[in-house]
Amino acid sequence: MFEELEIINARPKPFEFYTARDLWTEEHTSRQMLSYHLNEDVDAASRNSAFIDRSVEWITSHFQVGARTKIADFGCGPGLYATRLAQTQAEVTGIDFSRRSIQYAQQTAQNEGLRIQYVHQNYLAFETEDRFDLILMIMCDFCALSPTQRKEMLIKFHSHLEPDGSLLLDVYSLTAFAQREEKAIYEANQLEGFWSSNPYYGFLNIFKYEEEKVVLDKYTIIESARRRTIYNWLQYFSPETLKREFGECGFRVEKLLSDVSGTSYESDTPEFAVVARKS
Repeated sequence: MFEELEIINARPKPFEFYTARDLWTEEHTSRQMLSYHLNEDVDAASRNSAFIDRSVEWITSHFQVGARTKIADFGCGPGLYATRLAQTQAEVTGIDFSRRSIQYAQQTAQNEGLRIQYVHQNYLAFETEDRFDLILMIMCDFCALSPTQRKEMLIKFHSHLEPDGSLLLDVYSLTAFAQREEKAIYEANQLEGFWSSNPYYGFLNIFKYEEEKVVLDKYTIIESARRRTIYNWLQYFSPETLKREFGECGFRVEKLLSDVSGTSYESDTPEFAVVARKS
């Protein structure tokens, strides 16, 4: 038992393990994630619809979205942004790891008579001959990627954008990093049964990496027949570190915002958004 607890409470190196597939493709958790996307009471997997409406209104205006504007939404989930953007007559492609979310998005598009191309794939592996006027990565997805993965994504974005194309994404700030604290929590059926339909015991270890400005939420889920560990990594950024990563991959940060609805930038917000263009 002591050795088991040592493993559960062990601190890995930053981004040592990558378990996105377990979170987004496992049958039970993917169902739970979709319910979070669609839950109007919490800003968990997606933000609430009022915010998304404001965000899409700003995106449409700022990037002059209209007929024949080609948009790619990386990590599109159940299509909450893609659906609204397609209603402006834009040509939208949505990419997501979750089969369940993609199926929901496809059904919504069919019901509303919208032509949206949805791709069920890990966006790290996505390739296409299409070139886009605008690429989105919203809800701080960029923060869940390792430095190597982030570089791969920025290179991919650069190659998939038109010469005058734009990139919009949001990230967690150093203000949010300062608010995180290390802790260890044990709970039966943790998160109200989020991890399994069977009885289980859940351990959550939160680790902070001060030098790297990274936080790990390490979940260990123990059922009668299996044990698994989910590593939820989050990178936190200053505008300077983000600009440096973008610059190394051929992007110029054009505008800083407090969020993806166009709110003016303030340095103490827990998140911030960037508009970038190919250099």
